[in-house]
Amino acid sequence: MRRAFAVALAAGLALLAGCAAPPAAAPPVGLTDLMERPAERALLDGLRAYDDGQYVQAEAALRQALAGGLRSGRDQASAHKLLAFITCTSERLAECEAAFRAARAADPAFALTRPEAGHPLWGPVYRQVVP
Repeated sequence: MRRAFAVALAAGLALLAGCAAPPAAAPPVGLTDLMERPAERALLDGLRAYDDGQYVQAEAALRQALAGGLRSGRDQASAHKLLAFITCTSERLAECEAAFRAARAADPAFALTRPEAGHPLWGPVYRQVVP
């Protein structure tokens, strides 16, 4: 009983002295929260356009997302990866290489999957940039 009182007293004194534990972490960010961010919304638009084969629209949306300040390095890497795919398939190899470099800079753990890395158009550029 005495120990419990001493622990409670110490916690109260720490709280009054401003030495209490840090406040609880911020609540997790949900999809609706992300959709309120223009850069993240543009990324989603770019992903959709890419999946629909609308590469001109995808490129524009992905560039908008990057210019808008995507907060996550993984999101930035994803945008750069798709830009690399788009630019490689349109034979803009210098842009493709730059996009792969930017993806790695945004997320040091960035890597293509084995099937992606084996693609005949962007695979050789990727392997040259990210050994």
